[in-house]
Amino acid sequence: MKDFAAASVNRPLNGIRVIDVVDGPLQTVGRILSDLGAEVIRVEPPGGAPSRRRGVMFKDVSLTFEVRNAGKQSLVVDTDTDAGRQEFLDLAQGASVVIRDGSVRKWAQKGLDAETLRIFNERLVVMELSDFGSFGDRASWTGTADVHAALSTVLSRSGLPEMVEPLLPPEFLMYESAAVQAVWAVMLELANVRATGNGDVADFSVQEALIQILDPAFGIGGSARVGVPLRDLPRGRPDARHLYPIFRAANGWVRICVLSKRQWQGMFEWLDRPADFADPKYDSTNARFAAAPQLYPLIGQLFEKLTMEEAVEQGQKLGVPTAAMAGPREVLDEDAFRENGSFLETSIGGHPAAVHSGWYEIDGVRVPAQGPGPRLGQATPSSLVTGLVPLPGARPGKLPFEGLRVLDLGVIVVGSELGRLFADYGADVIKVESSSFPDGSRQSPNGEPITEGASWGMRNKRSLGLNLRSDEGKQIFAELVKVSDVILTNFKPGTLASLGFDMETLRRLNPGVILSESSAFGNHGSWSRRLGYGPLVRASAGLSSLWSYPDEQDGFSDAITIFPDHVVARLNAAAIVALLVRRDRTGSGGQVSTAQVDAIFGGLADALLAESLAPGSGGLQTAGNDRPYDAFRGVFPAKGDDEWIVIDADTDERFRAAAITIGRPDLARDPAFSTPARRWARRNELRHLLAQWTQTRNPHSAAAFLQAAGVPAGAMLRADDLQTDPHLRGRGVFGELIQPQLDEPLITNLGETRSQALPDPLLTPAPLMAEHTREVLIDTLGLDDGEVDRLLGQGALEENPAARSLPVA
Repeated sequence: MKDFAAASVNRPLNGIRVIDVVDGPLQTVGRILSDLGAEVIRVEPPGGAPSRRRGVMFKDVSLTFEVRNAGKQSLVVDTDTDAGRQEFLDLAQGASVVIRDGSVRKWAQKGLDAETLRIFNERLVVMELSDFGSFGDRASWTGTADVHAALSTVLSRSGLPEMVEPLLPPEFLMYESAAVQAVWAVMLELANVRATGNGDVADFSVQEALIQILDPAFGIGGSARVGVPLRDLPRGRPDARHLYPIFRAANGWVRICVLSKRQWQGMFEWLDRPADFADPKYDSTNARFAAAPQLYPLIGQLFEKLTMEEAVEQGQKLGVPTAAMAGPREVLDEDAFRENGSFLETSIGGHPAAVHSGWYEIDGVRVPAQGPGPRLGQATPSSLVTGLVPLPGARPGKLPFEGLRVLDLGVIVVGSELGRLFADYGADVIKVESSSFPDGSRQSPNGEPITEGASWGMRNKRSLGLNLRSDEGKQIFAELVKVSDVILTNFKPGTLASLGFDMETLRRLNPGVILSESSAFGNHGSWSRRLGYGPLVRASAGLSSLWSYPDEQDGFSDAITIFPDHVVARLNAAAIVALLVRRDRTGSGGQVSTAQVDAIFGGLADALLAESLAPGSGGLQTAGNDRPYDAFRGVFPAKGDDEWIVIDADTDERFRAAAITIGRPDLARDPAFSTPARRWARRNELRHLLAQWTQTRNPHSAAAFLQAAGVPAGAMLRADDLQTDPHLRGRGVFGELIQPQLDEPLITNLGETRSQALPDPLLTPAPLMAEHTREVLIDTLGLDDGEVDRLLGQGALEENPAARSLPVA
């Protein structure tokens, strides 16, 4: 692949060395760390890693390997020899991080267990990546994307209620989302090293990652849910089409997100002010959802006369968030994705192609990969010059972000999650909010003071009621910037600048401040100011079209999910830690910007690259539950009420094992089923045979039976299943959050990974809006009660009435 490195940019992880021995589906972890500036050394055996010959192929080139390993260096090390093992130990001695997959036992047998690696480098972080972790009931199980869809609860919410089977989501979502969680876990570990001086051994589980990052059952949801948690949804696939409805246009489909009063007023005007919906009660989201059977046909009649392009243009002008349901070709042909820098022109074997440019802008500059995928063995030990970076003021027992002050202006899911990730580990996160522009995550079904979702998303924070539209409010914010380290936003580009706080102004106030921004479509180009929510981003990026029943014209099934919000939060969090590391070195702050659309393109990067080379070659077709190109694969009925099991026997060996396990060894001997192609041709027959076996069995015991035989399988779990799951309980995945306004403790996620040194997250309650206004201004800016009262009277501040009865810290 042609080199597509960025112009000069001070990548924040310069000086950090990462040893990368990941050959499975999590290779993106090292790629993102490399994009941030780390020297990532891809250790390969003689002859090269197997991943060089797997994945999405173009001619004899693995596009998956090229994309996921771009910017890394390749070093051949034979760890089966004494010399190779010593070379690996020497590499670890000069590294900050080792990331690897495969069996922990295998590494121990070679004398390269994590404890041995850390003998001569106590600051080393060793991240062991696996499907289910190195201990627990499922430690020996094999995961696949579809098995993880079942065990993460995503499958239980995917699909339409009138369809018999739940719908497997697009395969890339699972491991690519987990990879971002792993990146955040690495950076959190580095923050802990930065704080304490001590390294760690981390046991990272894909299942646990997905429970947190891909529409988490115990996490904040989108504003369209109006505070209703996932556990309160119906047992079957919930019908969520009314949340972000999709309508047929003259030449395709369009999706709208009408959530706020202002957006509804735009839609009302667009519909030519129908008398039946003139009542002010329809300013309420719940009232509109209740009237969907009458309202949505009117919208459908409007859209069927318009092309997708006309609908989007008119919607944007009227302030109605609207997006066309794009396919892969529309994505690659869209000028806006060149204008914002999402794609760069490259070449593969002399053939022109479009490659995703990466996830980040740092200091206003796109940072694509540092170079192409590495040639085998292009690096030598003598060419590796990076050393360990110094640590400022490290002391044992310090929390990773203790002493860090964060001004959190973020809203809804991305905003809440990003601030929480720092508050969980000791940062003083001050949520800046106001009743004039309320955070959508504060919505509740019946006016409750706080919801479960907001409690999860805002735990450990303090809330400051501040009117940033007033001159006094702006002055207070300026004073807070002077004494803070990080500012978090996810407004449309230019919003913070319109308030008088562009990056130049922030730097004048505080040269060390770090600004984090995220938006739907990025900071540049014709779509930069476009109204956007996650569902619209998914539509525009081609994901919604992939997440659909293949034989249903209107089978789109992604409405209930929250993606890529939690992913983007972790991308930004990782970059903020990287910028803190750079600030230690240079004394200067910085800026990170991400676009939600790039979180999707990053996961689809190899498939989109293939599509740009040869249309139809990237596998970007709606597959549904018929996973190509083998059988037994898919979703199968199990004994019980709406119980299902995923089985993924996708090789000759696994097919034979599955056939023997279900009592049909004759299938393994039958020439008609001797190859994947032959099995694929008769997949309906094989699916019927397998379903006959599964439907008489408990899904959990059937999955364990198959896994014991070496066949990837997993029962479909629901939210309620997670907290009683023996494997997760044994690994200490969940704790309890006490939120005073709620009757019962909340089950909550505990930590990003199981580790030896990283502390569990803090679990103090989420604040009510403006609960800590007085406290924040007294202890942060030194104001007295009289001055706070004066500012309250002027409207520059707000204070929750309940705060008067609470003690000031």
